[in-house]
Amino acid sequence: MHFSRNVMLSGQILAAHKLRTLLSLIGIVVGVGAIILMASVGRGAEKRILERIGKLGTNLVIVNAAPARLMIGRQRTVATVTTLLAADAYAIAGECPHVIAAAPAVRKSFVVRWESNNTTTSVTGMAADGFRICNIPIASGRPFDADEDRTRRRVAVIGPTVVKNVFDRSDPVGQSLRIGRVPFEVIGVTRLRGLDANGLDQDDIVLVPLETAMRRLLNVPYIQTIFIQARGSRWMDQVEHEVRDLLRARQRLTEERPDTFTIQNQKTLLKTERETARSMTLLIGSVAGIALLVGGVGILAVMLISVGERTREIGLRRALGARPCDIRTQFLVEAALLAGAGGLLGVMAGIGATRMAAVFRFWETLISWPAAVIAFTFSLTVGVIFGIYPALRASRLEPIQALKSE
Repeated sequence: MHFSRNVMLSGQILAAHKLRTLLSLIGIVVGVGAIILMASVGRGAEKRILERIGKLGTNLVIVNAAPARLMIGRQRTVATVTTLLAADAYAIAGECPHVIAAAPAVRKSFVVRWESNNTTTSVTGMAADGFRICNIPIASGRPFDADEDRTRRRVAVIGPTVVKNVFDRSDPVGQSLRIGRVPFEVIGVTRLRGLDANGLDQDDIVLVPLETAMRRLLNVPYIQTIFIQARGSRWMDQVEHEVRDLLRARQRLTEERPDTFTIQNQKTLLKTERETARSMTLLIGSVAGIALLVGGVGILAVMLISVGERTREIGLRRALGARPCDIRTQFLVEAALLAGAGGLLGVMAGIGATRMAAVFRFWETLISWPAAVIAFTFSLTVGVIFGIYPALRASRLEPIQALKSE
C-alpha cells in the first residue's frame, strides 16, 4: 500500500511538470531505441551473411591458386601460379577420407554475344559435380553432365543477369550463344541467387564444362580453383589439413617453401564474417549506450531540480513523521518511474524504427527481443543509479532548515 502510494504520487509530480519530464525522457528514449535498432540491424546482417555463405554450398572448402610472387626488377603482376591441376582435384576426392567430392574450375571474363546484344561477364569452366558442391540450382533447362565435360561439348548454363542483359528476358534455352568467338548452346538457366558474401553478383555468370573451357576457350593446362565438399561441418578443419598435406606432397614442396595455393574454409569464413558484423553492431550499440547514459544525466539533473523545488514539502513530511528512508524511497521511485517510462517508450520507438527500416528497405532487419529486454533493464538501472544522489540529498535535509527555506 505504501509503495503504491509512492508510485501514484511520483506519477502526479512528473505529470505536473510535463515539459521537464519530456525533455528528460528524450535521452532515454533515443538511447534505448538506438540500441534495439542497431541490434536488429546486426541480426539482420548476420542472417544475410548466413544465407549468402549458405548459397555458396554446404560444408564447402575452396582451394585457389596463390598470387605469383613479385620479383625485384620485374613489373608488378596480378598473375597466379600455374601449378594447380585438375588431377589434383580428383586426387583430393579419391585420397582424402573426409571429402565427399571435389570439382576443379577455371574462370575468366569474356564478351558474350547473342544476335546484336552483347555483355561482358564471368565465364566459369567447371566439372559437372560443381553444381551439387556449390549448390547451384537450375530454374529451367538442365545442367551439363560428366560426359559432356569429357567430350568437350560446347554447352552452357547461364545466370539470370546474363539472360536479362543479352536475351532481353526471353527464354534462352536452345539458343546459340557466342563466348568470345566460340558458339555455345544454352542448355539451362540458374535460379536467382543474388549477391555472394563479397557483394558480387552470382547471377552474372556463364557456366561451361571444364574441359571445354580449358581447351576451346582458354587453352591452358592448369586450373585456378577447386571446390571441395566435406563430409560434415565438424570435419572442415580436418579436410583443410588433409588437402594442404596432399597438395604439398603432389607439388613436392619442401618444408621451407610456402604454399602455392590458398585454402578457404567455409566454417572459418562464416565465423569471420559473423564476428565482423557483431563487432560493428557492438561499436554502434556502444554509441547508443552513451546516449542512454546522457539520458541518465538528464534524470539526475531533473531530480536535483525537483529536490530544490520541493524542499519545503520534504521538511513538512519530515515534521509529520516521515523517515529519511521514506524520502529516499519517494525520490528513487520517481527516478525509476521516469527511467522505466523512457525505457518503455524507447522499446516501442526501437521496434517501430526497425519495422520502418524493413518496410522501406533501408536495411535488412530482424527484431532482437533479448536486446529490447537488456536495453529496458539497462535504462531502468541507469535511472535508479542516477537517482541515488538526489534521493540521498533529499533524505538528509533537516526538517527545520527545510521548512525555513524559500
